[in-house]
Amino acid sequence: MSDRANEIANRSFWEKNRRSHGLLLKKTLRGYAVGIIRALFLIGLGFMILQPMIMRVVVSFMAESDLYDSSITLLPRHLTLDNYEVCMSPVIMNYWEALFNSTWISFTLAILQVAACAFVGYGFARFDFRFKKFWFAMVILVIVVPPQTMSTSLYMLFANFDFLGIIGLFNGGKGLFLRDSFTAYALLSVTCMGLKNGLYIYLFRQHFKSFPVSLEEAAHIDGAGYLKTFMRVILPDAIPILISCFLFAFVWSWTDRVYTEQFLRQYASLPRSLSVIADNLAKLKPAGDTSTLIPVGYRQQMIGTGMILAITPVLILYLFAQRFFIESLSSTGLKD
Repeated sequence: MSDRANEIANRSFWEKNRRSHGLLLKKTLRGYAVGIIRALFLIGLGFMILQPMIMRVVVSFMAESDLYDSSITLLPRHLTLDNYEVCMSPVIMNYWEALFNSTWISFTLAILQVAACAFVGYGFARFDFRFKKFWFAMVILVIVVPPQTMSTSLYMLFANFDFLGIIGLFNGGKGLFLRDSFTAYALLSVTCMGLKNGLYIYLFRQHFKSFPVSLEEAAHIDGAGYLKTFMRVILPDAIPILISCFLFAFVWSWTDRVYTEQFLRQYASLPRSLSVIADNLAKLKPAGDTSTLIPVGYRQQMIGTGMILAITPVLILYLFAQRFFIESLSSTGLKD
């Protein structure tokens, strides 16, 4: 019965093709060709993106002797976890302390940034005030300007921090030295001047502009003020965008080196630990070996292993939160 049905379907197709003077066959072949080309393009693009990461993972499990074996292309001959043990040691990365510090620092900064940016984004979405377009242009400018260009200004600001001259009145005319302090980074986050805060304000603004005004008006009629309406009505609906901005803020703080080097030098953190792996490898040399030359292949292998150790926690975090992340991207419109 199935063969009979296929025969009828094939006869029908060729009959339709004959009646269309061969156009149906050409259209069908063109569709298959486009599908194959698209699939090959996507596979090639995916391979180009994933191949460096795959190679980093594979090399991290190789013994040092495998690095110089030309017969090995992908799979290691000597599988080992020694590279991870060396990287996680206190001498090289001090991994566990750096992981703990990076976790609480990134978590705290992400909470501060999301809380501040949500308030500012709601203000831009719902209230009219003087120079609103100008200030929103400044928000966009914060997105565009790289943080490296503000390093000198931030150094001068927090090397002698004095808010409106008030601190100097009680400190002999001197400000506070906050440059090597977590407080400075926290102040930047609370004032929406932290890393990529302009982007979070923009995302919150777009989300809140799409929120029905009628629900807020109903809350106002019931006696709720603006703050209570924001906390009780607006925020519960904004959980996906809150989580997405939290993930952005957490990951960018996790991998940031600019602000970390400027404000968090006293903490062992993963960005700083990654930057000194190559220098710390010389400490593993036997006593009496005065040579400071580390083989290039081994040095790159250890840096790649350290990178994998650094990004694994954020990958795990993304796996648990990806549903909220995708939902927020699909619900955040481009309404002006």
